[in-house]
Amino acid sequence: MSATITTAEPPVPVSRSRKPWPRLVRPAAAVLSGALLYASFPPRPLWWLVLPGFALLGWVLTARRPRAAFGLGLLAGLGFMLPLLHWTGEEVGPVPWLALAFAEALFIAVGCMGIAAVSRLPYAPVWGAAVWTLDEALRARVPFGGFPWGRIAFGQADGAFLPLAALGGTPLLSFAVVLCGFGLLDAARQVRRYRATGTVPRAAVVAAAVAVATPVAAALATLPLVDDSPEAGTATVAAIQGNVPRLGLDFNAQRRAVLDNHAARTEQLARDVKSGKVPQPDFVLWPENSSDLDPYRNPDARQVIDEAVRAIGAPTVVGAVVEPDTGPLRNTLIQWDPKSGPVATYDKRHIQPFGEYMPMRSFVRLFSKDVDRVQRDFGPGTKVGVFDLAGTRVGLVTCYEAAFDDAVRDTVKHGGRLIAVPSNNATFGRSEMTYQQLAMSQVRAVEHGRSVVVPVTSGVSAVIRPDGTVVKKTKMFTPDALVDEVPLRSSLTPATRMGALPEGILALLAVAGLGWAAVRSARTRAARKDASAGRETAGAAT
Repeated sequence: MSATITTAEPPVPVSRSRKPWPRLVRPAAAVLSGALLYASFPPRPLWWLVLPGFALLGWVLTARRPRAAFGLGLLAGLGFMLPLLHWTGEEVGPVPWLALAFAEALFIAVGCMGIAAVSRLPYAPVWGAAVWTLDEALRARVPFGGFPWGRIAFGQADGAFLPLAALGGTPLLSFAVVLCGFGLLDAARQVRRYRATGTVPRAAVVAAAVAVATPVAAALATLPLVDDSPEAGTATVAAIQGNVPRLGLDFNAQRRAVLDNHAARTEQLARDVKSGKVPQPDFVLWPENSSDLDPYRNPDARQVIDEAVRAIGAPTVVGAVVEPDTGPLRNTLIQWDPKSGPVATYDKRHIQPFGEYMPMRSFVRLFSKDVDRVQRDFGPGTKVGVFDLAGTRVGLVTCYEAAFDDAVRDTVKHGGRLIAVPSNNATFGRSEMTYQQLAMSQVRAVEHGRSVVVPVTSGVSAVIRPDGTVVKKTKMFTPDALVDEVPLRSSLTPATRMGALPEGILALLAVAGLGWAAVRSARTRAARKDASAGRETAGAAT
């Protein structure tokens, strides 16, 4: 009888690979936080989405190491900037849009590294909000003079925090909104901690409550600063929207048609005044680029403007491209008197890189042939623009300049009792750009306590009260004229008086927080090193 010997085969090991989805939670949440920030901007009236957006971003970044924070911040920045700046590729394709959005997202990524670093500190929401505000300040200044588009303050034109703009300008408004968002995250954590343990340190509860409640209470307390009473009288203003022959970059090829459109709409307004349909305006505002034919060089253009201004019988601000014999072009606003013709000018001070002038032309040409559409660069002006129009001092801010704090503030400090923002958005078609820019003017109205009138070549033109309310506006790509009696104001808000001081204080707060975080991190590493060395010594002794 033979015995059969069998050997059991070793069991096949079961693969227990980790599921990938937990690793994707934070990256997906980072993109979603950026998308929420975008969704809070006009034309959507969803300003409050910024709060869960920052709460989510705060969760994503909490206690992350620098490399992880940078990557997550970049994803959040792309989720925010890619849709927000989509209009920049409206007519020139995706390359400029993607390049600009990526560059802005890089700034946000660096800022998120700082937010992650201070997230370990006591009162982390305060430090984090200050770091975000510092990041916005840097974006508004570098490179090429900065690009402030996407400041959180500019998404709050219809929001509950808007009165804070009158106290500390756009930096304080951004800081308060971000603080409240991060505070909501902190409050949610304390609630979760209480449910898990049944107890929460009183200091933690107070810190979370202060982070949420302080911005809200401050906004309510600053409501009296928002005043649209006509303390310096009123003025009847007309804003002309002549429209352009067609959308896109080629509207400049039809410069005479654009000029004729604005002249014709002004003459129609004169007939409406004569028939009693609308009141006689004290002065008239044409948009930026309403005459891309230099009226100093082109007699026909000068005659067209002269006839229109004489017909309406009021001083008129005309946006023109002026071509000096030498040097760069000038984006100029001309004060045109019905009797004397051109009597004063203002040259745009903040000119748009890659739009009005071309930095690194040969390099940029590698990526887009549209670089050569800018054949002759524009140059910046040096003087603040304030015109005396029929006895009313009007501060002048040309289009893109509305995004820059100093450009608007300077006109008010130089005596402007009303702010005019002549603009040209025809290049960007029917995109969200014109609504984003209109929201900036609403914030500026509250920030400086001034009526703001926005004449745009193709819309949306608007009249804004000092409390940020839009009382009249046009439709896009239709000829129109807005006539309204606007309140004039002479007092200065705290934001105007203090200028860049609130931003400077918040920047110093951010630097202090980053410094504290760096010192704590260095001490923690040193303590770990000492502890490790101690264990090794003890092991050697045994």
